[in-house]
Amino acid sequence: MGYFTSIYAEDLPHRAKTVYMYLRDRADRDGRCYPAIGTIAKELKLSRSTVKRAIADLEKTGHLFKEQRWRENGGKSSLLYTLKL
Repeated sequence: MGYFTSIYAEDLPHRAKTVYMYLRDRADRDGRCYPAIGTIAKELKLSRSTVKRAIADLEKTGHLFKEQRWRENGGKSSLLYTLKL
């Protein structure tokens, strides 16, 4: 089980577990990744709203930290997700 032992033990909805596994698969060794919500939704065949709810579930339980990234011109860039490893 390794990577997912703690996530399996949590009382989380399946959507949150699925999104966590997706993000974990794409994270670097520090647990950081930045896929777009639309990309996550498309690849997992979930709605964007379901992905947003899953991310909120993971933030609430401390499995994920979300940070807005910004472009040099002040515009929004992608979100940076940092997973608790």
